Amino acid sequence: MTATLLSLGHGYSAAALARRLDGWTIIGTTRRTEKAERLRREGIEALIWPGDDLKPALARATHVLVSIAPDEAGDPVLAAHTDAIAAAAPHLQWVGYLSTTGVYGDHQGGWVDETTPLTPSTKRGRIRVLAESQWQALAEHSGLPLHIFRLAGIYGPGRGPFEKVRNCTARRIIRENQFFSRIHVEDIATVLAASIARPDPGAVYNLADDDPSPPEDVLAEAARLLGLPLPPEVPYDEAEMTPLARSFYAESKRVRNDRIKRDLGVALAYPDYRAGLRALLHATG
Repeated sequence: MTATLLSLGHGYSAAALARRLDGWTIIGTTRRTEKAERLRREGIEALIWPGDDLKPALARATHVLVSIAPDEAGDPVLAAHTDAIAAAAPHLQWVGYLSTTGVYGDHQGGWVDETTPLTPSTKRGRIRVLAESQWQALAEHSGLPLHIFRLAGIYGPGRGPFEKVRNCTARRIIRENQFFSRIHVEDIATVLAASIARPDPGAVYNLADDDPSPPEDVLAEAARLLGLPLPPEVPYDEAEMTPLARSFYAESKRVRNDRIKRDLGVALAYPDYRAGLRALLHATG
């Protein structure tokens, strides 16, 4: 059988993986007609979902990657296609679910790993825990070869701080003991490809780099690389932010990544934000 990846919600991280899968058939879903047309130009078999029937794609797939965000009821793919996914389980070699380190909640700057209890403190985190549990329940019932990947903050080409620093809209929001973990999109693709090569159904992996850091340090490094003045400091309590932006500051933790190195043999190309930012600037100028 030809290796075929069904990419449910074919976005930024899934596209990075797809570029690694030489000779594979890639079937990707999107909600937008214009994006479907662009995917087809890139050689991807595009489906509109919700809308198109996923059963034929599930029947062809050898691997499935799920990147679609859950809603308050949990995972929308399972809500619509639990039976079809369960029916496909016997011929699937690997299923990956992209979750978030937000499932761990706030640890006041402390370290978490894959064994840390899930105590989300935001709505986003709570519905991710629900979606993870739904996929795990299906895997237990059907034998689905499920792997869960908990992603830290994603950055990479087109998703870096340089534009805000250049146009003077960046602010270094200062909150004591605030730590975020990050992961470069190409390192996400490396981990996913390593897992596909070495399936371990039931495994959970944190995807984060080696250097959890305060967010203001990342902006300061971007300014240094650009040779521009430091963005202004703003105390957290005085900062104007959207509810979504403020929710990110509601949690502080440092995420351990030992398992991807030990179990999958992964060596990160960008082990900290300094290496990642240098590469982005070199690539884009």
